Amino acid sequence: MYVILTTKPGQFRTEAGEGLQPIEAWDYVFFGRVKARFLIAELLTPTRVRVIDEGEPVTVNSVPSKFLESFQSLDAARRELQHLCSFGSMQASLQPRDPATFNAPA
Repeated sequence: MYVILTTKPGQFRTEAGEGLQPIEAWDYVFFGRVKARFLIAELLTPTRVRVIDEGEPVTVNSVPSKFLESFQSLDAARRELQHLCSFGSMQASLQPRDPATFNAPA
């Protein structure tokens, strides 16, 4: 099973912990600006995902993986990302990034 984690720099970030194996990461670029980052991770065991709201005050939530949409294959997760990030003729694209830098500053 695979899940997609989302980070919106400056707003919130998600962190893959134990039980999740990062596979690949993508920047969602809309009209030349990174609007979001996506991480496709393999769900090895049921776990919790930390979601950190970066606004003041900083809030940390721990979300059980059972509440995340899951995909049977890596290709199915990739198709979902393509679907989420295509808006007709608008300048939107997914650009690969190193999964180890998923939450690094832009």
